Amino acid sequence: MVLDYGSGNLRSAERALARVGADVMVTADAHAALDADGLVVPGVGAFAACMAGLRAVDGPRIIGRRLAGGRPVLGICVGMQILFERGVEHGHDAEGCGEWPGVVEPLEAPVLPHMGWNTVDVPAGSMLFDGLADQRFYFVHSYGVRDFPLGAEGPPSPIARPLVTWGEHGERFVAGVENGALSATQFHPEKSGDAGARLLRNWLDTLR
Repeated sequence: MVLDYGSGNLRSAERALARVGADVMVTADAHAALDADGLVVPGVGAFAACMAGLRAVDGPRIIGRRLAGGRPVLGICVGMQILFERGVEHGHDAEGCGEWPGVVEPLEAPVLPHMGWNTVDVPAGSMLFDGLADQRFYFVHSYGVRDFPLGAEGPPSPIARPLVTWGEHGERFVAGVENGALSATQFHPEKSGDAGARLLRNWLDTLR
């Protein structure tokens, strides 16, 4: 199921999921989004505008309720960013869904937006990136999360930490997260050719 809240490449995501074998629909209906085996939350544009659209369809509650029940959610691009606590764009500080601590802020790079194909640094044990450690993915963004305090490379913890995949454009930023039922990518798997298709298949395999 792809959540329609007025943002994102909805039809591109729908087609990409269908190509890898998913029985997929685009919906703004809360009951359908809650009941689906897996929910994809896309996103394009400004953080604050995406959050406004998400709230209009009760998106934060849908995401929270799914995760409370261990029901998988995949965020894509700004659909990943809104899962963090805050987004700061053009001096405007907007509240996110707060599923993860962290701030989405402007990247410090000589050229923005970061647009094009890049490799990523995949952590050991990743299911989302299984077989994809050396592949390139398609990015289009000027903002990102530079610091993820819950990441697996932090100090020892008795609680399993999220697996964080990092990218680099001028500086390091979060390119992907796997955290139980919640996964996300900063890049667009639906625009990333065979590598993106493999990633979507890997995610679909976690639903079975």
